[in-house]
Amino acid sequence: MKQGPNLIITEQDARRLRILVESASYSGSYDRAQLEALEEEMERAVIVPGHQVPENVVTMHSRVRIIDMRTGEQMVFQLVYPHEAKYAEAKISILAPIGMALLGYAAGTVVEWEVPSGKRTLRIEAVEHQPEAAKRRVAA
Repeated sequence: MKQGPNLIITEQDARRLRILVESASYSGSYDRAQLEALEEEMERAVIVPGHQVPENVVTMHSRVRIIDMRTGEQMVFQLVYPHEAKYAEAKISILAPIGMALLGYAAGTVVEWEVPSGKRTLRIEAVEHQPEAAKRRVAA
């Protein structure tokens, strides 16, 4: 469950995520609840062209620094598609609850997500790398 009013997803990410949901639904390769939760997030998102997404918003392949509000622990993750996920390399799948909790939100946003032991609350401290922003810097 996310807190905050502004959930922004790029057109490209939305397109790829819809394909992921559709293909995973047919193959049965992922938990249906995860796919439904991702669909719900996309339905309430504002979809924008990649060049219009603010550079402090978490998109697919963004590297983001978060803080656990209970423990104060800082973590850095990259948000990736399921086939790219490697926890040892801090690459977290969009289908993981924490991945869905981060997508589309800006630095400074506080989000909650469910874990087996209850809810965890995080603050998105910084988007350290966002592909769309990197593309704009190269093009400038």
